[in-house]
Amino acid sequence: MLSVLVIDDDPAILEVTQQVLERSHEISVKPVSSSQEALDILQKNIFDAIVLDYDLPGINGIELLKIIRGKGDVTPVIIFTGVGREHAAIAALNNGANFFLKKGEDTEMPFVELQQMIRHAVDQRFMGKAKGLSRKIVADLINFSLDAEFAIDPEGNVLAWNTAMEQLTGVPAPTLLGKGNFAYVEPFFGRRHKMLVDMIFTPDEEIRKSRYMIINREKNGPIVAVTRAKKVDGTEWTLWMKAMPLFDNHGEFIAAASVVRDVTSTFKDVSIEEAEHVGVQVHHDTSAETAPASGGLMDWILGKAAAQYKEGVNLYARKCNYRDAIAAFDRALKIDEKIPHVWNDRGICFRTLGDYDEALKSFLRAVELAPGNVEILYELGETLEQMGVMQMNNRYLEAAVETFKMVVNSLPNNMESWNHIGVCLKELGRPEESKFYFDRARDIKLWKKDVPIPRKRDEYL
Repeated sequence: MLSVLVIDDDPAILEVTQQVLERSHEISVKPVSSSQEALDILQKNIFDAIVLDYDLPGINGIELLKIIRGKGDVTPVIIFTGVGREHAAIAALNNGANFFLKKGEDTEMPFVELQQMIRHAVDQRFMGKAKGLSRKIVADLINFSLDAEFAIDPEGNVLAWNTAMEQLTGVPAPTLLGKGNFAYVEPFFGRRHKMLVDMIFTPDEEIRKSRYMIINREKNGPIVAVTRAKKVDGTEWTLWMKAMPLFDNHGEFIAAASVVRDVTSTFKDVSIEEAEHVGVQVHHDTSAETAPASGGLMDWILGKAAAQYKEGVNLYARKCNYRDAIAAFDRALKIDEKIPHVWNDRGICFRTLGDYDEALKSFLRAVELAPGNVEILYELGETLEQMGVMQMNNRYLEAAVETFKMVVNSLPNNMESWNHIGVCLKELGRPEESKFYFDRARDIKLWKKDVPIPRKRDEYL
């Protein structure tokens, strides 16, 4: 139910306004007869809308409106008055009224229109709040991100500039938040002009003319591109950017966000002209798994990472050379740090060498990149189980149980995972509960329906 404060010095008008507005049982009216009484009530109460007479004794309607707005109160205000002069309407609207309505001769029609205005004013205020809330959520998410990210509103004003972006550019957030006129471009290019985040709705060819190598564009999704830039101090660097539009739940465009990385070392042997000649336009899967590239510069980059991963796999799986394998995996991650199976196999090597802390860090990073990958979850579960048993730590064992349960949710006939859950529960002192999982593992073996964990390294071996 909407709460409405009605202020009028005519008792008859107050009475009929309250009766008509409350007739629908969707509006509750608080009638008052003076501006001072209204101010006293507003100090202690909040209303969805205020209906205000223009001519009031003492503090008139316009003066009261100024006081309300001067306190920062944005409650919708409708001036409802018998004064029909044009200057009255202009004065009302110029001082923050949402609507101006003349009472007129008809005893019914103005009140019907007043009711519609109240609803419309409240809806407008709600939509404004929703937009502000949506942008606040965008800012919070970007500030929470570990990647260097920023966001701008549709007018080009900076909504968010997170800590990682401060570290990348050396520009603190307070100097840019709320700023427009391409101020956010200067830290990257040394001057102000459009950058990728400003061209999310621009055709690819126009973006290429701005010396971007477009790697991928998804419908209503991100554009991924690389460009060469010059900092304020004159030094050059190569930037990988991902920019995308953000919409609220009504489909309204509320912001554009961008991730930026310094990839100068990766592109140090490739000029911007060579990259443009290659005509880079490759599908790159932005999901957890790195997609195979289909040609051009990204083939070269991802191919280098894949070669290092393959070398690492051969070193540990065939030669049991775990330390050199870790070094190969680190070289792959230096090229592309978001390849989950590289982190996973790196963790296996550390675990085999007995460095469980480093192993756990690698597996957790892999899970972060590919939360639904059963191989990674299985390896994480084994690591947690071993740490729990060695350290007699129930916290690790309980985490292992939950991890293996995620595996069997995806692979219900994976015998090893059911068995691991049973082992962990037994170590936790819950033998009766563990029996169910041991029996399940035994049945899968008897039925010969075991589904083994798929291993990424097998593709390379």
